[in-house]
Amino acid sequence: MLILLPPSEGKADAGSGRRLDLTRLSLPELNPVRQELLTTLVALSDEPPAEALAALGLGAGQHGELRRNGRLERVATAPAGRIYTGVLYGALDLATLPPPAQRAARRQVLVSSGLWGAVRLTDPIPPYRCPIGARLPGIGGLPARWRRALEPALTEAAGSGPVLDLRSGAYAAAWTPRGELADRTVNVRVLHERKVDGVPVRSVVSHFNKATKGRLVRELLLADVRPRTADALLAALRDLRYLVCEQATAPGRPRQVDLVVSDL
Repeated sequence: MLILLPPSEGKADAGSGRRLDLTRLSLPELNPVRQELLTTLVALSDEPPAEALAALGLGAGQHGELRRNGRLERVATAPAGRIYTGVLYGALDLATLPPPAQRAARRQVLVSSGLWGAVRLTDPIPPYRCPIGARLPGIGGLPARWRRALEPALTEAAGSGPVLDLRSGAYAAAWTPRGELADRTVNVRVLHERKVDGVPVRSVVSHFNKATKGRLVRELLLADVRPRTADALLAALRDLRYLVCEQATAPGRPRQVDLVVSDL
């Protein structure tokens, strides 16, 4: 099983390992695009701040992110699983997983990234700021730039098993499984159910959505779930006591599933 996660805006302040070396990252076929984006992002930090902030979709008070990006090739790295510190990764809590679950995470999890395309949790990267919605000078939108490179790389990474896709829509736009692989891919949306005037109401809540996805991956890793098909993956989610509601989808498109939860 391949598990696709989004990155987090929240990142560790600094790493403690060697400087960035793209040859040490997984999926080396992505390195030409990684280098192109890295070079452009570092150069962007020298542009007028207003232009650089606008290109990255940042606010006026986030000049520190530009300074961080300008040093990307010189600062220490850390495993991606430590660099990402947002709500999802807090709930996943990789450091407290037992060794077998940590090994499974290293094998099964890929994190989408606007800058790196996709990385494994052990890949050494520096803290950075390059959301998928950025529009870099001379490059434009990142999903379009990544699409051609990610298609063969992630298709190969998926192998013959199911894919649990927990990415947000913006990152999913950089690679959408097609054909036979789409039939093995399960896109998950988390809905919070509560009662309003006695009537059940379901809605998407961003913070809750991220935390639930982190807990879900943690539970799958702890349970040593090894489904061989998408149906077996859905059965495993139900075994973990999630309410799974599958939505109708067009042929050749990934399966769409809502996980309905009530506890915050």
